[in-house]
Amino acid sequence: MAGGVAEDELAVLGAVERRVLWLSTAIIDHANRVRPNPSGLKVGGHQASSASMTSIMTALWFHELTAHDRLSVKPHASPVLHAINYLLGELDAKYLTTLRSFGGLQSYPSRSKDPDPVDYSTGSVGIGATAPIWGAIARRYVEGRFGGAGRGRQYSLLGDAELDEGAIWEAIQDPMVPDLGEIVWIVDFNRQSLDRVVPGIAAGRLQGMFDAAGWQVITVKYGQLLEELFTRPGGEMLRKRLDTMGNPEYQRLLRCTPEQLRERLPGAGSTAAPIAQLVAELDDDTLRAAVRNLGGHDLGALLEAYRSIDDTRPTVIFGYTVKGYGLSSEGHPQNHSSLLTEAQMRELAGRLGTDLDDPWQGFADGTPEAALCRTAADRLRRPQFPRTAPPALPTDIGRTPSGTGNTQQALGRLLLDLTRQAPQAADRIVTVSPDVSSSTNLGGWLNKAGVWSHTERPDWFADDAETILHWREKPTGQHLELGIAETNLVGLLGELGATWSRWGQPLLPIGVVYDPFVNRALEPWSFGMYAGGQSILVGTPSGVTLAPEGGAHQSITTPSLGIEQPDCVSYEPAFAIDTEWCLLAALANLGKPDGSSAYLRLSTRPVDQTLAAVPSDPAARERRRRQAVAGAYVLRRAERPAVTLAVMGALVPEALAAADRLAALGFAADVICVTSPDLVFRAVQSRRGLQDGTGWLLDQVFPAERAVPMVTLLDGHPHTLAFLATINNVPVTTLGVSRFGQSGAIEDVYRYHSIDTDSVVRAALDLVD
Repeated sequence: MAGGVAEDELAVLGAVERRVLWLSTAIIDHANRVRPNPSGLKVGGHQASSASMTSIMTALWFHELTAHDRLSVKPHASPVLHAINYLLGELDAKYLTTLRSFGGLQSYPSRSKDPDPVDYSTGSVGIGATAPIWGAIARRYVEGRFGGAGRGRQYSLLGDAELDEGAIWEAIQDPMVPDLGEIVWIVDFNRQSLDRVVPGIAAGRLQGMFDAAGWQVITVKYGQLLEELFTRPGGEMLRKRLDTMGNPEYQRLLRCTPEQLRERLPGAGSTAAPIAQLVAELDDDTLRAAVRNLGGHDLGALLEAYRSIDDTRPTVIFGYTVKGYGLSSEGHPQNHSSLLTEAQMRELAGRLGTDLDDPWQGFADGTPEAALCRTAADRLRRPQFPRTAPPALPTDIGRTPSGTGNTQQALGRLLLDLTRQAPQAADRIVTVSPDVSSSTNLGGWLNKAGVWSHTERPDWFADDAETILHWREKPTGQHLELGIAETNLVGLLGELGATWSRWGQPLLPIGVVYDPFVNRALEPWSFGMYAGGQSILVGTPSGVTLAPEGGAHQSITTPSLGIEQPDCVSYEPAFAIDTEWCLLAALANLGKPDGSSAYLRLSTRPVDQTLAAVPSDPAARERRRRQAVAGAYVLRRAERPAVTLAVMGALVPEALAAADRLAALGFAADVICVTSPDLVFRAVQSRRGLQDGTGWLLDQVFPAERAVPMVTLLDGHPHTLAFLATINNVPVTTLGVSRFGQSGAIEDVYRYHSIDTDSVVRAALDLVD
């Protein structure tokens, strides 16, 4: 018995492991050596990185996992995942020849693009590894509020080099994580990176960091053969020798002949003789196997580790492995992307009992291996989750804001309005922030909806009369508060936005972060969208309009980033009414197969809301709403314009003031309020036949008969709106922010960046005079 499994069962599992090793290696071999490649461009693949994971993954899929478990597989082990899915009957054989081809198996596991089951998209190092943490929270949230999400562990299979990523450590130290007992990380601890053998022995330091974060730490270092040798005379000295041996020296042993091993393995000093005597008793095959007998390749040791998992707290398992295990490239410092030759593939086929000329053989019916594959497939077959349709949302709350206000305030007000006017939709809203709830106007919503926690906790300030923000933590809360780590925020946002596709339960997730820090969050949020997560990210406050707070908190590039992000609509509304309309449209686009995410850039600048000039006629109001949601509307139309002022967001007052002064000088101006440069750009591309869509907005807001020189203006990089001039091919001057910000009064800061009223007037006169 090993790991609670009989020896004959382990033998069958070992045969499956060898077939997984062969298939994953052959998938890469075919893509690079067999499949025609007319361009000669490198295809690539990672045979060595896959080989180091075959034992870990075989033991999981064919013995340990349940239908409710979810897994994130390290990017370079994707061929192993495909090989396993093939043996389980989840992948047609025709795909085994398509790795990295158009429409075929993806370079790295992809939920949205691979033809076989993939739980988490990976590929961006560190982000895929942390995704199951946020998936666990999302599952708990759905199960607690709506039911149907079940239980199950959330596994991350990651390479040890991924532990260099800061996202890893930001995630494990978040206050919510220590209670997530369903989290299991398995580290492929092969001690190699892309270019080299990692020189330092970092295991103790890494294990200590996990332990300090409250995780259970399990180490699977040696296999049964070595453990047995350690019990013999000289065995403890051999253990100490291996424990203290540097990574490069150990890796070099893997490339040695038995004769060289007998010379090198004993080392020097007083322990050399006992080790040499122990080694002398071993035949060549046993000696060679012993050097490679690490725990991450010992099925019994792995199963014992899996049986030891404590489900009351997160667990990390360090499985010591050999990169390229079982291949001719094993242990070589530069084996990361190396490929076996045809001769090496034939040698491997002979050793594993397969055939290079018929590489995709499964197991014959009636064999124990085929029976194990069927049993595992039956055990892992997941239930179908009926899909709940997203709730209906109003398109217009019906209010016409007056007085002075800002777009950030409109966010909090709309959330409260929905609890009254659309309670079913409000019930699906979940907000997330990194310790900035009150400063981003979520206080009222938070008081109303409560803070989510998997257990109810007392609010010790509930009876404090001076406490305005009530922190009521309970399982029914709808706000999740993270520590100050934007990567964690959008990681959770992406998983909350994927519940519609995982369990059929759509959520309407809204994450709020200071806009200057959107850049930090963009990569993991983008990766969440790539994996099917649909959410809304609100960046607020934004721009150099933050004048007194200084340059460090003044965002510049985020407006254009919104244009460039796939599967996302970006908005920068100018008025409270625009914010409501755009946010309602964004919410209505979540939680469905053809949905998408949204980014809203909001401001704290007080603006006179009557400047919006919202039409009182219902039909005209609806026309304005449709235009605002589509990307732009006419704020002021001159009888005979000499210039068009296209403005976005907080700078609308400057554009309107400039239009008044230009009119006094005899140069009438149209003023266009752009709410989404993203959608306007898509309309331009659609008109040119470069993407699907409609150009009706351009005809209504930028008609050709009113084509005049244009000044564009925004609190962000000027190139964001520069394309507007191409709609009718007119002269243009683009005003915006292209330098780091400054502290000071808003008038001084605007003047410094040439986005004040005087600068707009000068730019217009230069074009028309």
